[in-house]
Amino acid sequence: MPARSALINSPAAAFKTDWPVGALMKAFRVSGIAPFGKHRQAFSIDLPAEDAGDAEHRAYSILGSKHRATRRSVDIQSIQEIDPRTSQEPTVLHHFRDQIAAAGGPVVVAEEE
Repeated sequence: MPARSALINSPAAAFKTDWPVGALMKAFRVSGIAPFGKHRQAFSIDLPAEDAGDAEHRAYSILGSKHRATRRSVDIQSIQEIDPRTSQEPTVLHHFRDQIAAAGGPVVVAEEE
C-alpha cells in the first residue's frame, strides 16, 4: 500500500480546477397556463437549463415550490431557446453575465401590450 502522502499528492486525488460551468447551459423561455390561487393564468418563465426537458422540469419545480401547483395542473404550451441578452430574469442575467458582457450588454426588447 502506498504511503498516505503519496495518495494525497497524486493527480487522481487533486481537485478539478476546470469545470464546464455555464458552457453546457442555454437560456429557455417556458410558457403556459397554471393555477395561481383560485384562477388559472398564463405564465412565462426564463431560466437557464441544459435542454428543453431540463427546462420543463425546472419550470414545474419553480411553480410547485412558489405556488403549490402540481405537475398535473400546469399546462406547458411552449419551450423555446432564447438569447440570454433578451431576458429580464435575474437568474438568467446572472448565469450568463460573462457572455452578455462579451457580446456588448443586454438587448432591450419592447414588450407587447
